[in-house]
Amino acid sequence: MKLAVVGGGSTYTPELVDGFARLREVLPIDELTLIDPAAERLELVGGLARRIFARQGHPGTVTTTADLDAGVDGADAVLLQLRVGGQAARERDETWPLECGCVGQETTGAGGLAKALRTVPVVLDIAERVRRGNPHAWIIDFTNPVGIVTRALLAAGHKAVGLCNVAIGFQRKFARLLDVAPAEVHLDHVGLNHLTWELGVRLGGPDGTDVLPRLLAEHGEAVADDLHLPRTLVDRLGVVPSYYLRYYYAHDEVVRTQRDKPTRAAEVAALERQLLQMYADPALDTKPELLARRGGAYYSEAAVDLAASLLREGGSTHQAVNTLNRGTLPFLPDDAVIETQARIDRDGAHPLPVPALDPQFTGLIAHVTAYEELALRAALHGGRDRVFKALLAHPLVGQVEYAEQLTDQLLAHNKEHLAWA
Repeated sequence: MKLAVVGGGSTYTPELVDGFARLREVLPIDELTLIDPAAERLELVGGLARRIFARQGHPGTVTTTADLDAGVDGADAVLLQLRVGGQAARERDETWPLECGCVGQETTGAGGLAKALRTVPVVLDIAERVRRGNPHAWIIDFTNPVGIVTRALLAAGHKAVGLCNVAIGFQRKFARLLDVAPAEVHLDHVGLNHLTWELGVRLGGPDGTDVLPRLLAEHGEAVADDLHLPRTLVDRLGVVPSYYLRYYYAHDEVVRTQRDKPTRAAEVAALERQLLQMYADPALDTKPELLARRGGAYYSEAAVDLAASLLREGGSTHQAVNTLNRGTLPFLPDDAVIETQARIDRDGAHPLPVPALDPQFTGLIAHVTAYEELALRAALHGGRDRVFKALLAHPLVGQVEYAEQLTDQLLAHNKEHLAWA
């Protein structure tokens, strides 16, 4: 079995490699190919990846290349974890929206739209080249904004599933609080990428006992602290929102905080410099503890589980993924991409039934879905007017004056990445 990682020079990659090495019985890889145009970073990351495999006694080989077509040749699955424009573009995405009093974030709001516009054309080009040379390969997308990128891939007919680490992070957190094995915890996880709620926490599987009320009663303070939201709000909702709901529920507070502290992009850039220095050490053969501060916790376990279910006979599992709605949420179009629990097998993702949702959730989901459709149109076809309409439709923007200003800012900061601008 061969897996290819586009964006393999990312400082995330040793987290992924560590999971492949530890869980080789779940996903037996013969070859792992890391693909990245950044030769210096790729050399450092590739070297550490080989040492991690060797330390764990993994028999597979790790290869590196800047040649996309050669790298994906013969791959059973291609993982996408790229960042068009690098941390410099992220820094801008997190900064210029604040000038209008709007949240500065790389996956939602105006910054998220900028990232989508830069990313979707590049991802579709990669996917088309994968399909031409290797039409049976699965594409696993970890590239943000995952919902919009996955929708673009599926609309173009690619074999794709989107992956985010929010659900697995909650699963592991709740398992520790409940003192049970993570495999015992099944989440009623539903919504859109970075716009999800845990409606239930079930022990033993989808039909297990819902212990969410007990979890909140006994550990509500710890859960709320992780979300940076008030305990009283979590109790009133009766569900657990993802961290990203803070940008909606406490928007103005977040903006005030963002204006008074360095951007997350600046923090990550500093971490990346430290990590790359560590990766250069030929004695290092494990992922460093510092990597946990980079983000992407449990990404490797989620990726291994998903790839194993897609590629191995009889490997069906339940997992939270981004996939086509297909009637799962009846208030959304079938071709919308939702993030929900699904049964994963070699035919792809099959969403599990979802209970009827309260209007406070359906309204926001429908609103952001409409924005995502407009964002995808802008990414595919370009044009200032399409960008403006997407921003005007976003619940974190929603005013003509702001949408006009943010459109001008977005285009000014992203001209080098938008062929039509």
